[in-house]
Amino acid sequence: MAQITAKQVKELRERTGAGVMDAKKALVEVDGDMDRAIEYLHDKGMAKAEKKADRVAAEGLTGIYVAGNVAALTEINSETDFVSQNAKFVNLVKDVTKTIAEGDPANVEEAYNLKMADGKTLSQAFVDATATIGEKIVLRRFALEKKNDDQEFGTYQHNGGQIGVITVLEGADAATAKHLAMHIAAMNPKVISPDELDDDFITEQLALMNHKIDQDNESRALVHKKPLPHLVYGSEKQLTDDVLAKAKEDIKAELKEEGKPEKIWDRIIPGKMQRFIDDNTQVDKQFAVLSQDYIMDDSKTVGEFLKDKGAKLVAFTRYEVGEGIEKKQEDFAEEVREQMK
Repeated sequence: MAQITAKQVKELRERTGAGVMDAKKALVEVDGDMDRAIEYLHDKGMAKAEKKADRVAAEGLTGIYVAGNVAALTEINSETDFVSQNAKFVNLVKDVTKTIAEGDPANVEEAYNLKMADGKTLSQAFVDATATIGEKIVLRRFALEKKNDDQEFGTYQHNGGQIGVITVLEGADAATAKHLAMHIAAMNPKVISPDELDDDFITEQLALMNHKIDQDNESRALVHKKPLPHLVYGSEKQLTDDVLAKAKEDIKAELKEEGKPEKIWDRIIPGKMQRFIDDNTQVDKQFAVLSQDYIMDDSKTVGEFLKDKGAKLVAFTRYEVGEGIEKKQEDFAEEVREQMK
């Protein structure tokens, strides 16, 4: 049997990222043959990855990388949030995101076949990461935003990468594009304008909002407060000319009943009409970024802020780690017992 040297172990570790004991064991198993040792560790990593395939990976980080007129946003998941502090995992996120930005794959399957700077495919890199880190590591999703030379990217990552955002703006500087990315990170819109909201979605969200009002009214009744009215509409898409005309007539009737002189109605009606529109576009304000109050100046909507800047939001993507994944509830004490066995 060949004598395994510290130099061989070090070389194998540098080439594979394996731990000291795993590298030494691999070299012993293949009698010091470096290529076979790499293959051995690969097979071992594949086996580990297969064993962990059904584990839930809902933690991790987002990654952002800009390459010229292409920006990539990735979500790479692990099983626990401890791994997001692991230097190997952090570097993997950076390298994978860079590879995807430069490789321009069409989907995750194509992305896994891309080659990284060290010659490994992304697929191999994730197998190695799973074997080395000891948790299931996966590329969950990615998005590629592209721009023209006269457009600007804005990028922002919140809480160390738990949320990642890319914006594409026209007629804006880098600071404006970044500020809007920060707004989107905080407010989590789903679309740019209300026109993109599906009619059924608006109806569903309006029903949820009215259910919340019912719950609030139960609490208000306990302290003898006047109940809040239900919302009739949720989006400017529903505020047709007929709806607005009726609202205006209702306001006039209200002013007349209150005894307000007709000569001052023109000063009162615009404010009340705006209040009617604000009250009946709550779905827009929650889900359409242009309708949201701008987080850095809530006297304006995002649409008004961009108009003042002479800018236009062309596209955006926002990822939040683990969103939409049903996390498995683990019995921590039982998990420790299993590991001790």
